[in-house]
Amino acid sequence: MKASIRHIAGHILFSTTGTVWAFWRVTPVGSRYASDLERQDVLRRVTSLVRSLSGTARLYSLCARVEASEVAARIADGIDLDANPGALESARAAEYLLADREMHRRTIWLAVPLQAPGRAAQLAQARGSAWAMFGEQAGLPAAPVPVADVQLYRGLARQAESGFGGGLQMRPARPAEIVWLHQHAVHRGMTEPLLTEAETSARYGGRIVGAQLRSPGYASLGQVRLLEGGQDAAARREREEGGLRGWFGSRIDGSALSKLWLQVETEEQTGYQAHLALEEIPEAVYEGSADLLARLDVLPWPVDAVVDLTLVEGQRAKRAIAKKKAELSDQADQWAAHPTGTPDSLHGAAEVLGEQEARLGRTSVELEVQSRTVFTVWGPTAQVADERARELKARLSGADYGVIRPRGGQERLFQLGLPGAPSVLRQRECTQFQLSEDWAMSGAFTVAEIGDESGPMIGQSLDVGTTKPVYLDLAAAPLSNTAASLAVLGDLGSGKSVLLKLIVSTLLDRGHRAIVIDRTSQREYVSFASTAAPGRHQVIDAANAKVSIDPLRVLPPAEGEAAALSYLLLQTQLDLMSPGGALLSRAVKAAAASRNPHMGAVLEELQAVADGGGTRGAAAADVLDLLATVSDQKLARMVFDPSLPALSLIDLQADLIIFATNGLTLPPKESLGRPEVLRTQPLEALIGRAVLYLIAAISRHIAFTDRLRFAALILDEIYWLTSSAEGSALISEIAHDGRKHNAGFVAGGHDAPELGNETIRGLITQRVLARTTDEAMAKRGLEFLGLPSDDEGLVQLVKGLSPHGQRNRAGEMFLQDTRNRVGLIQVVVPDLPKHKNIFTTPATRPTAAGSLRKEALR
Repeated sequence: MKASIRHIAGHILFSTTGTVWAFWRVTPVGSRYASDLERQDVLRRVTSLVRSLSGTARLYSLCARVEASEVAARIADGIDLDANPGALESARAAEYLLADREMHRRTIWLAVPLQAPGRAAQLAQARGSAWAMFGEQAGLPAAPVPVADVQLYRGLARQAESGFGGGLQMRPARPAEIVWLHQHAVHRGMTEPLLTEAETSARYGGRIVGAQLRSPGYASLGQVRLLEGGQDAAARREREEGGLRGWFGSRIDGSALSKLWLQVETEEQTGYQAHLALEEIPEAVYEGSADLLARLDVLPWPVDAVVDLTLVEGQRAKRAIAKKKAELSDQADQWAAHPTGTPDSLHGAAEVLGEQEARLGRTSVELEVQSRTVFTVWGPTAQVADERARELKARLSGADYGVIRPRGGQERLFQLGLPGAPSVLRQRECTQFQLSEDWAMSGAFTVAEIGDESGPMIGQSLDVGTTKPVYLDLAAAPLSNTAASLAVLGDLGSGKSVLLKLIVSTLLDRGHRAIVIDRTSQREYVSFASTAAPGRHQVIDAANAKVSIDPLRVLPPAEGEAAALSYLLLQTQLDLMSPGGALLSRAVKAAAASRNPHMGAVLEELQAVADGGGTRGAAAADVLDLLATVSDQKLARMVFDPSLPALSLIDLQADLIIFATNGLTLPPKESLGRPEVLRTQPLEALIGRAVLYLIAAISRHIAFTDRLRFAALILDEIYWLTSSAEGSALISEIAHDGRKHNAGFVAGGHDAPELGNETIRGLITQRVLARTTDEAMAKRGLEFLGLPSDDEGLVQLVKGLSPHGQRNRAGEMFLQDTRNRVGLIQVVVPDLPKHKNIFTTPATRPTAAGSLRKEALR
């Protein structure tokens, strides 16, 4: 096989056929679950890019192999593993579990041929290419390229890129990446080079020596043997071992006419590839299901697609349509005399041509896209490649797309995937004719990506057929000027608590901190901490009142004064602008300014006003009565008892801090937000609600203290905080200012309104929706993700996530990441000793139910 690469200068490839190509790496856009508005935006951007092209172009949609070691490296990225052995443990566990999995990530590349201006330049280019081909046959090194030519084509590439219009984000490909395109095409079905290495490699690029471009030799890339319908190695061994019986008994090693695959041999390995050309597309297809190329990832094995594009200007396309209409008219006249009359297919074809002509006439920028698409599947044996090709053909046929596996044409289709290779398909061969907007619907630039580029692995994507790890690095968000906020919605038992604890575990593994308010009666976070962070956690038992959380004693003056006032207003259910609220404000200010600030001093200030008599005195006496009733209760001792030692924030230096509040009760959720009902609730519940707010305020201060170390505040069942104006103000402050303090919060709830008002919900950058069986709540959850709530299919999907009794489906959730992409994932937990107490299902020890074992990933 002959490589088509002659020289590479940056992202410019000088091919051996005379054509000079420019390569770009394109960032995918869109999502499988995008809203109609987002789909229209993606369609507009892709259409804009297509219309900016001229002549020809080539699109490569390739599945880069991912190794388990690469996943481990992404998990441990940027972490001091000596100081954080937990991250190393998790990385090794993931590497072991994924060692035998077929993993890939889809990459998109755009190649555009550059046309030299002027006939003289084109002739010089052709002479140089001819000399290169002769030199290759004669064993001579590749002829150098003059520096003037390099500068010329670099300018043409910049000109082409500036014309793209910014519709899609892309960058020039690196020389090593261009070579990887060739290596990937050759090594399908073998151990191929990793794209990760090419992304950072400085190899394969040419350099200017004197006045010429000289490149390293690329001859080794052509040291490949291609055999059309080659002999399957497994079948050959069978034949050698079984004699004539093996010869005639091997189905896959039969007639050469049935061998619709390509055997590719390198010095080290042999792989088998099957290539299919798109021969027919449906005349009309629903817009939501037209993204053929985007749906390739749902298959249980990787599929490459290479699209050869020819762009035809609108006026030229209209002339071609007029010619086709005239031909149809002639055919109709001929059929008119036939007894059966004119076939319906002619009428349908005329209607399609008429519609295309009308659309071409609506705008002068519309053009026709003539595309030739080749799909490639592969495997370590010919049988695997053949079976995958047959299944791909069957699936495409079921969607009304026709493909062909040409006998004797496998090598020709293979050549199309090599960078710099000429078009191997004739102009009319397997060519589809579409307008630019119609072709843009094919989803060529849409990839099922979800999560962060690196960081802790929290699960796998369910939008792809192969194993695809999902990373979530909450601590990285502030470093990229993004709020570190995440919210999980779902029913009881849907996996919310498991995900929250997994996030806490990953934070601790990487040297970060977490502050948890554990309201569960089982003290599940306390149990979890005993194995997840032994010797690295502290528990503050808020119910036993062994320390004081008096905000005037614990927090800095300004913060303590604000927290004390909010606590008292919440406890007394007074409005700040009411007479009682104004009195509380003055009393708190006076107590905070005293030589010995504490909450008891607030009562003393109110007593002094009450002793003065008059209207203000009577109002102060009323407020004092309310607080006296509260301060005498056991649950309020931690706030008002001056004999208790104050909680020392300086001593709270553990990686995991847990405020256990299982002794504090709350009013029913239905009473929150209804003052008339709230006033009738038991005093213990009202005290518990106010004390929990105070604990949240102290937790916020702890999280914001050390800006050099990321800290997350974990707030499960967050409705208790957001149901009051004071709590909403606190969570809003955390959402607004967390990024500046290298902190964030993780919230859990059942329904979207529980997360707070629209402003607060709008500040949550990462969103998760688990199983929600109530239809109204499911619709609100979809709206929270930015998905259409009137899509009945999505509603039923949300209601059916993580079905009861199906352990292999435990942990199914929708995730919206920081890039606003939405994907369906399955949360999986590494089966490690530190995760022993992460599950809350009573009296059971999960196996594959959310536990990351090898059988759970199959």
